[in-house]
Amino acid sequence: MGVFSRFTDIVNANINSALDRAEDPQKIVRLIIGEMEETLVEIRANTAGYLADKKDLERKANALTKQSADWGSKAELALTKDREDLARAALVEKQSIDEDLAQLNADIDKLNEILSALQEDSARLQEKMADAKAKQSAMNMRQTSAVTRLKVKQQTHSSDIDKAIERFSSYERKIDDLEAQVEAYDVTNVTLLSHEFRKMENDSKVEDALNALKKKVANG
Repeated sequence: MGVFSRFTDIVNANINSALDRAEDPQKIVRLIIGEMEETLVEIRANTAGYLADKKDLERKANALTKQSADWGSKAELALTKDREDLARAALVEKQSIDEDLAQLNADIDKLNEILSALQEDSARLQEKMADAKAKQSAMNMRQTSAVTRLKVKQQTHSSDIDKAIERFSSYERKIDDLEAQVEAYDVTNVTLLSHEFRKMENDSKVEDALNALKKKVANG
């Protein structure tokens, strides 16, 4: 099981525990990020250890490679001197060294596989951690916005709004009454003015009739 797989199991266990306790989502996200950071530290520490082991094996492999080549040269030299017995002994040593070298190379290949897996786990973990931090930031913004909206709604309770609307309606009715009084005043003035003109017209007609009557009497 890789480090990342073990990390996933740990996180899932902690999340389930947090959910069982009905903890808030932000706390869960913080918990996940904390687990990620700790796991990343563990991955880096393991990587450093495996790299050190790999370098040590590579040094040993280089040394054995030189020894193998040296015993091969000795075997050739022995044959040139017609010392087949020494050549055979040198080849036996070379074969033993080659076997050890093959095992070292196999161990190095295994370490390379482990280091590749750790590198992949590290990259995946860092990507997930960046995503989690982005979601944490978004959640913080959403929570801040929600808290602000809630405070505004609490400060402007519906009953307060109703009272404000009622006061506005009251002022509106008063304005309507004032406008009605002005209109009534205007209508009254127009009526009085019309009456005055009719009276003046009637007085003129009476005067004309009176003058006509006077002329008639005088001529009679």
